[in-house]
Amino acid sequence: MLASLIAACTRLCVRIAPVIALLALVATSYAVYFAATHFKINTDTTKLVSPEIPWRKQEAAFRALFPQPANMILIVIDGATPERAQDAAAKLTAELSRQPALFQSLRQPGGGSFFEKNGLLYLPLAQTQSATEQIIAAQPFLGALAADPTLRGAMDALSTALMGVERGAITLDRLERPLSEFDAALKTHFDGKPAPLSWRKMMMAGEPDLRETRRVIEALVAVNFGTLKPGEKPTRAIREAAQRLNLTPAHGVTLRLTGPVPIFDEEFGTLTENAIPIASATIGVIVLMLWFALKSVRLILCVIATILTGLTVTTALGLYLVGAFNIMSVAFVALFVGLGVDFGIQFCVRYRAERHDRGDLTHSIVEAARAIGPSLTLAAFAIAAGFYGFLPTSYRGVAELGLIAGTGMLITYLLSLTLLPALIKLTKPKDEAQEAGFASLGAIDRTLLRLPGLFVVFAIALGAAAVALLPGLAFDFNLLNLRSRASESISTLLDLAHDPDRSPNAMDALANSREEAAALATRLRALPAVAKAVTIDDLIPHDQEQKLALVADAQLLLDLTLNPAVTKPAPTDAETVASIRATAEALRKAAATTTNSATATSLAASLARLANADPAAREKVAELVTAGLPILLGNVRSLLTAGPVTLESLPKDTARDFVAPSGELRVRIYPKGDPTDNTALSRFVAAVKAVAPGAVGVPLALEESGRTITGAFTDAGVYSFLVIALILALALRDVRDVLFALVPLVLAGALTLATCVAIGLKLNYANIIALPLLFGIGVAFDIYFVMAWRAGNRALLQSPLTRAVMFSAGATAAGFGALWFSSHPGTSSMGALLMISLLWILFVVLFVLPPLLKLASARSPS
Repeated sequence: MLASLIAACTRLCVRIAPVIALLALVATSYAVYFAATHFKINTDTTKLVSPEIPWRKQEAAFRALFPQPANMILIVIDGATPERAQDAAAKLTAELSRQPALFQSLRQPGGGSFFEKNGLLYLPLAQTQSATEQIIAAQPFLGALAADPTLRGAMDALSTALMGVERGAITLDRLERPLSEFDAALKTHFDGKPAPLSWRKMMMAGEPDLRETRRVIEALVAVNFGTLKPGEKPTRAIREAAQRLNLTPAHGVTLRLTGPVPIFDEEFGTLTENAIPIASATIGVIVLMLWFALKSVRLILCVIATILTGLTVTTALGLYLVGAFNIMSVAFVALFVGLGVDFGIQFCVRYRAERHDRGDLTHSIVEAARAIGPSLTLAAFAIAAGFYGFLPTSYRGVAELGLIAGTGMLITYLLSLTLLPALIKLTKPKDEAQEAGFASLGAIDRTLLRLPGLFVVFAIALGAAAVALLPGLAFDFNLLNLRSRASESISTLLDLAHDPDRSPNAMDALANSREEAAALATRLRALPAVAKAVTIDDLIPHDQEQKLALVADAQLLLDLTLNPAVTKPAPTDAETVASIRATAEALRKAAATTTNSATATSLAASLARLANADPAAREKVAELVTAGLPILLGNVRSLLTAGPVTLESLPKDTARDFVAPSGELRVRIYPKGDPTDNTALSRFVAAVKAVAPGAVGVPLALEESGRTITGAFTDAGVYSFLVIALILALALRDVRDVLFALVPLVLAGALTLATCVAIGLKLNYANIIALPLLFGIGVAFDIYFVMAWRAGNRALLQSPLTRAVMFSAGATAAGFGALWFSSHPGTSSMGALLMISLLWILFVVLFVLPPLLKLASARSPS
């Protein structure tokens, strides 16, 4: 009855083929218009998981107290010198603050005037004492520079220090560091690679650490989540400002961007990298597979036109149903194309077989619909029901994907039995001179039917081995492993992740009082997986009385030195040359007093060369030497004005990071270990949660998101499996046939996942999207073979059905397998999983299902 109804419907469509084509054109045109005017894609991944899940509620409660905006860009500035980094951060902050429409707020965590003033108080007492002693020891230098912050003043400062060597007050070794730094700066100029002089390195012991040469600016920016690159405008504004300010490697500054906004923007940039070649290869291979299957340009055009019509209509309907696509639901395109190609090939290959046998065009189309229609109907409704089974899941991305993909399956089914036959009628393909099947596979057919037990036992053994491997299946929840580490945002984030003060993998816990926060932090610090735990009290320096006394002593000694009543006027070039020559002579005299004089001799030679150079060269060297002087002098003046630090005197934004307006206190917990090591992160999360069950943070969110997604797909798989089983039971009315349609699917799935374990391919947020496509194709192929067997076809591999199945799988595998070659790790893993799955589906359908059907029919001839 169903076959006759489908045949009658197709006969009508063929009879009024021009009308059907016109209606399809009108529907497509309207769908294109609707999609173009209503297209939206919400790239905000935080909206994909239901907010009602317990861990999301905890996260929301914490964010209500301590907002953590997703619209943040971290501007990471690395300077060749501490002065260059500080100056670059200050200038860039000032420049960007002129664009309030793009930059809602700008701040430097752990930086700014407060920490520049009170920095000595945050050092251990011994280091504070050492630092103040070094500042006092540099008094002669500082005095000369404060009175004359020019190249002449720098020469006078060196000459003053060398006078001490001449008098025997100090040895030349004591000046080794400033002399070598001066000489190195001059040589960079002579070598054509000028690098600024660091006065901090000259005057303070030890090399500057990363905290001094790096500045991080947190920028809250205006974003547009309705575009593929929400932060494109502020990102461009930052880079343009950096260019205007000469914040480039050539000027001693490296600027990089990371944080939620750049990471997301670069994610889509990486996805689109090589997109045109990959898309071209995909389309080319699909068309090639269509050619091998159909051997007719006209039939290929009919299939492509049908797919494009269905895709545009599904896109428009999807936008109508959900309002905006998300980064997971947009995968319906791959599902639609994959299954649309399959339905088109199934119908056209059957049409070719009928045309070869009957000759008449119209009759062949109608009989093809009669023959393949019931199988397509059962497959389409089973697959659609399976996709609709995604709806009850807690992962919104999966639920919306199921809604759109399920609707798309019904659309492609209807078009395959209405528009496609009409287009075939209108294009009038030539007669079929050859059979559509594979006569050469007859020997394999006979072997499968003669030795079915052998193949079934082999399949059982394979299945058992696969099940044994399944416990090793892992889901990689770490998004860093899913993204290209060649991208600036990810490489920068990894760089920051190794800095214990800036790790993005920190977690947070809440306390109701300072005492409770301190006690909790103490317990957390004792955990092996925790690097440190920070509370508001850790921002109040210890031993302030002693440290402030040291600072006060230094300030008393240096006040007049740093703040001279009169500064010298800018020198003439002749005065500068005279000071350079005088310093060179002083160096030669000092070198004569010791055998360890290589540095002094080298600097004397460099200064003599500079004195003999042209004035333009001296101006450039003066810029290198004096660029950091105002910053140095300003920093020293500021450090010597430090005052008592209390909770009330902390900067408001710093205090707000740790104390909510309602009084709750934050405990910030930093992890030990490799930030890309999932095991270490899981251990960190488990350890923190054991002490602070309400703790939240990025590693917890990643781990729980992974559980939510895998749980959603597991639930969706169970729901879909049950719904499909019910539909098959109602349609086939035979429990054995239902099992024959489902058992191979389960076996193929187990073999696919076991192969992933064997080759070390982990499931992740990207490749898991491939599973619904493979689920749909697997169900369809199983149904086609079971229905053909029920119809009496025993030579399945020789039949046109196998041709359709093989080239349908080939089109999907070769087309989407091109994703394997993407530079994006997630996309590449999706292509790999698609290829593996399709190979196992073909193996099971072609070499396991026929023997299984044979064994069952032999035991029950009825």
